Amino acid sequence: MKNISRRDMVQISGLSAVGSLIGVSAFSKASGKDKSSGNKLKIIVMGAHPDDPESGCGGTMALFSAAGHEVVSAYLTRGEAGITGKSYDEAARIRTEEALKACKILNARAEFLGQIDGSTEITKERYAEINTFFERENPDIVFTHWPVDSHRDHRICSILAYDAWLNLGKKYDLYYFEVDSGIQTQNFLPSTYVNIGPVITKKGSACMAHASQDPEDFYLNIHKKMEKFRGLEYNCEFAEAFVRHNQNPQTLIG
Repeated sequence: MKNISRRDMVQISGLSAVGSLIGVSAFSKASGKDKSSGNKLKIIVMGAHPDDPESGCGGTMALFSAAGHEVVSAYLTRGEAGITGKSYDEAARIRTEEALKACKILNARAEFLGQIDGSTEITKERYAEINTFFERENPDIVFTHWPVDSHRDHRICSILAYDAWLNLGKKYDLYYFEVDSGIQTQNFLPSTYVNIGPVITKKGSACMAHASQDPEDFYLNIHKKMEKFRGLEYNCEFAEAFVRHNQNPQTLIG
């Protein structure tokens, strides 16, 4: 049996012992594209509400953008139920503006997928909508919520994204991110880590752009601790963690 080196173990887990941008390169290699060869990846991060992509995946989004790839932040809803004392229309307007501000910081394009916060649904028609969206965008890599989550909208978002991946022939890589682990995301055992230290300030700014959501709580008191904990696991200061679907079309080992 072949001995497995430390480098092999790094590749198996999707990690980089060298640095964060090498971690992004590992994603590129897994998808059969590499920016250095002139190819540009399209990355879609699909979250249930404004602030979900940024809090769960904002550092990785910033790294992909910095490496020259196209990043799309897809929001299942506009956060209509997310501001106490505001009507759905008022909250949607405020949270849409916050999402656009966050996307500008991360150099990402925002897309809003038309469902309503707190009333998301899985129907034949909703499956078709998301399937059409991914077919049109034709991504190389998709990140979405882990399906074991206490928030119903997160679970629905995950299943809609997963169904589209199945229907489109599993032709792009699928990863799951975590939000408010232990409170919302549960039973999450990462397979892949990304060192986000070089872009930690940018991620923080994108999360703080969601001023209506008390970012001092959800980011500074929760996600900042998650980033440090995942960094301890990865042996760096700050990291984001993901679960990679093992039926992705490519593997990290050539």
